[in-house]
Amino acid sequence: MKTLSIDIETFSSVSLQKAGVYRYAEAHDFEVLLFAYSADGAPVKVVDLALGESLPREVAAALTDPAVTKWAFNAQFERICLSRFLGLPAGVYLDPASWRCTMVWAAMLGLPLSLESVGAVLGLEKQKLKEGKDLIRYFCTLSAARDGSPIRHYPKDAPERWERFKAYNLRDVETETGIQAKLAKFPVPESEWINYCLDQEINDRGIMIDRTFVRQAILCDGRFKRTHLETARDVTGLENPNSPVQLKAWLAEHGFEADSLSKAAVAELLEQADGEVELALSLRRELARSSVKKYTAMEAVVGAGDRARGLIQFYGANRTGRYAGRLVQVQNLPQNHMPDLAVARSLVRNGDFTGLEYFFDSVPLVLSELIRTAFIPKPGCRFFVADFSAIEARVIAWIAGEQWRQKVFADGGDIYCASASQMFHVPVEKHGVNGHLRQKGKIAELALGYGGSVGALKAMGALNYGVAEEELKPLVDAWRKANPRIVQFWWDVDKAATTCIKGRTAAETHGIRFNYLSGMMFVTLPSGRNLVYVRPRIGQNRFGSESVTYEGVGEQKKWLRLESYGPKFVENIVQGTARDILAESMLRLNAKGYRIVMHVHDEAVIEAPADTSLEDICSVMGQPPAWANGLLLRADGYVCDFYMKD
Repeated sequence: MKTLSIDIETFSSVSLQKAGVYRYAEAHDFEVLLFAYSADGAPVKVVDLALGESLPREVAAALTDPAVTKWAFNAQFERICLSRFLGLPAGVYLDPASWRCTMVWAAMLGLPLSLESVGAVLGLEKQKLKEGKDLIRYFCTLSAARDGSPIRHYPKDAPERWERFKAYNLRDVETETGIQAKLAKFPVPESEWINYCLDQEINDRGIMIDRTFVRQAILCDGRFKRTHLETARDVTGLENPNSPVQLKAWLAEHGFEADSLSKAAVAELLEQADGEVELALSLRRELARSSVKKYTAMEAVVGAGDRARGLIQFYGANRTGRYAGRLVQVQNLPQNHMPDLAVARSLVRNGDFTGLEYFFDSVPLVLSELIRTAFIPKPGCRFFVADFSAIEARVIAWIAGEQWRQKVFADGGDIYCASASQMFHVPVEKHGVNGHLRQKGKIAELALGYGGSVGALKAMGALNYGVAEEELKPLVDAWRKANPRIVQFWWDVDKAATTCIKGRTAAETHGIRFNYLSGMMFVTLPSGRNLVYVRPRIGQNRFGSESVTYEGVGEQKKWLRLESYGPKFVENIVQGTARDILAESMLRLNAKGYRIVMHVHDEAVIEAPADTSLEDICSVMGQPPAWANGLLLRADGYVCDFYMKD
């Protein structure tokens, strides 16, 4: 046997959606019900484990044989569940090196991340059976009886349904192997399978959660809500002062008309209010800030060894190949700016909620800033956090050949000061001469690199940082004038993509190659990896001009036709290249024995003994790849005893 394609159906009382597959498979009642497989492309067979059948000896042996390649759609699910099925200890999993994921393969070709959607887009003859969700709900999860008690359904409860469930299980393998056949012309490069393997190892390792702190944070938030809601009831006399309808009516009675109770609307009303109206609005604002979703997500996910696993999705953003967050969503954790973070954390962890309210103005804001600190290193270790400095700004300058920016990086300068200086033709120093212009340089850098204009500046909060409305357009013009090579890069990419699609031919600019093959546009990055755009066409945008369109996952995760143009393609190219740099740096860190437990955007979090060299970690991470000749990279870092933003 060389290859084994697998799909399994399982039962667990733990919610897969909330807890993730690692915690799901640790449940005391976890069970593999059905095991469908195809060995070396042979017809699919289903093993009914729930009714006492056993895996054939050669199939069971293949699961631990590194010479047999195991395939599945979202292979992490099969690999983790089968680790438990085979009796491996909690926290120990099958080696991912011999596993391959068809979902990753599909994502690399710009396709959706669900088996049903991929089958539909590819027009497979044998597609996933649509009744599967109902069957999974019936056999794989607990139902509620009329009195609310949990009920589990077994095959004997609905024999006909069970036979349909087996047919569904069999069809999933047929669909998965059909996808492999369709995509065979465009295999995943071996380098990406190496990256995938490391990603799985990082997810298997997980990151430690301070359970005591998380539990106390949830209790603290509960107490805060109860006391503030009671105070709001006393002030307003309302049964539910959290109800927008009730509160708006109460405000109207007190002379305040409110169309909305959004954050901005409440802030505006507070400027005019006093007395009990001011107090009611202040309480509303504080209660709106109160959210412990991240803490409850951590509590649901944490498993063996007090570690949260499965927080990173490989190739989660299939437009660029960047990693995405799952479950706790570590990619969008609130930042921390409190100088006394450790004090606040200690008060929460020790349950001193009175002290917390005494020393800090807003309990919800404190709890928000403390979310990162729930991640802790194991005993005897610290976190060594290293991240790239201005990675996207460096990559776009390198590819576009914007020399003045390259010189700033070579000299170790501040790109925001340098950008402001280039835009306003005066020296700008942080906390020094013309220092007030640095903020305008920063806003411009973050908002305008990918074709953004006045709207992008507003979205970045320019008006809140003291930039006047009439300054916005001149700011855009000044940035573009200061960066002519980047602007040229946008439109050269636009031209190359248009040429490629119109003529179904190859085009190239700035070392980026565009090819049209089998109804897809392949954009080859400096690393050699491709970004793929499905069924591209030349259409017309809302301004009546030519534009590129392609099919992809858009709003509400639906497959639809999307519009793009030069600057958007440049954004994908730059972010995709930054992703490749991070992936390669993590391989180097791993090869030197550094245990990565999490990575967020362009940052790696390493769990290591206290005497580990941060300087060496940053040096390894900041080394440019062999394919990036002339790229000026730098990695900075810090050491901490709980995760935080330095």
